Amino acid sequence: MMSRGTSARLAWSLCALSLVLTALSLWLLNLNISHPGTPVYEPWLDNTLGALSYAPVGALVASRRPVNPVGWLICLYGLVISLSYFCAEYAIYALLARPGSLPAGEALAWITSWILPIIIGLSVFPLLLFPTGRLPSRRWKWLAWLTAAWVLTTVVIGAFSSEALMGILGPIRNPLGIESLTAVYVALLFFVSPTLTVAAAFSLFVRLRRAVGVERQQIKWFAYAAAATVSSGTLAYIIPGVIDTPLWFERAGFVLNVVFMPAIPVSVGIAILRYRLYDIDRIINRTLVYGALTVTLALLYFGGVTLTQIAFGALTGRGDLPQFAIVASTLAISALFNPLRHRIQSFIDKRFYRKKYDARKTLESFSAKLRDETDLDALSEDLVGVARETMQPTHAYLWLRPDTATRDRQPQ
Repeated sequence: MMSRGTSARLAWSLCALSLVLTALSLWLLNLNISHPGTPVYEPWLDNTLGALSYAPVGALVASRRPVNPVGWLICLYGLVISLSYFCAEYAIYALLARPGSLPAGEALAWITSWILPIIIGLSVFPLLLFPTGRLPSRRWKWLAWLTAAWVLTTVVIGAFSSEALMGILGPIRNPLGIESLTAVYVALLFFVSPTLTVAAAFSLFVRLRRAVGVERQQIKWFAYAAAATVSSGTLAYIIPGVIDTPLWFERAGFVLNVVFMPAIPVSVGIAILRYRLYDIDRIINRTLVYGALTVTLALLYFGGVTLTQIAFGALTGRGDLPQFAIVASTLAISALFNPLRHRIQSFIDKRFYRKKYDARKTLESFSAKLRDETDLDALSEDLVGVARETMQPTHAYLWLRPDTATRDRQPQ
């Protein structure tokens, strides 16, 4: 139990340490690159963005809500990422770029060999505890204890596994590595850790099904950020790795991945601090509308250009498409933008936001009736009915001022 001020100082101290380690890591990266033939630490960008986003957000949440452990876990996640990054760059510089220039290079390489399970564990526990800081129920204690046991076991095995570094430090190997432990470490890392992560994500899904009100909106924020992060990672790495994609697609996926990498910590901060919490419904709605609109217009454009090129080639025997056809296709897509957007918006509201869709239709019907109806009693009954149908209050009453009605209205 710490005071609010002590919690804030501790949280921001952890954040400052993380940022300092990240800055030193970038400095060492620059020094390593300046030496030809020195391997580059591949996850440097992911680690940099992770430390710069997780540590400050975690410190903010921990300082404002010190009782909730999610903020502390997020802050520690950023700190451990920055520590791993620093150890890796330090080991590369001390052992490969300028051998013997810095002390304890092998010690920091050894730390890099067993720190990954801690990073994975710090990503699993927030899924179990978000957003309240407690498990969904006592039935999930087994997963928390299993995750803790997995982290401890994998750290010990990784500390003495010869392949724990998995080539991320180039030719550097674990100085305490034992060949016989490699298979066990690989199995724990690549088979058990995904199972734990999926189980923790499922606990969040179970919590979402039971949640109402504020807690449901909090989980929506996290789910939206997770979906955006996974989608951008798929576009950046998985799709280009499976099929041959053009260079612009790879670059666009990489940019999206960089943009959405801070999405999860930012969503956690918004959810726990409850800042503009109910805006998530509008964000999800706009994402669905403009995402579907973009895909539809892209398919129409490329499909139209391809068909026009085939038809033009069959008629003229030329393979190139005239400039006017491309201009015409662009103008046609521009003209279709608003009609398609309205249709997609109507479909999504009808399919996913049925209450909002029904309320809008009810109001449109009442507005049309209001133009022609002259009977005040009928209008009063319709107005109360519209209020009941759209806002669904427990009770609905209507009073008319004495100077604008012949009698007081009774409760409807």
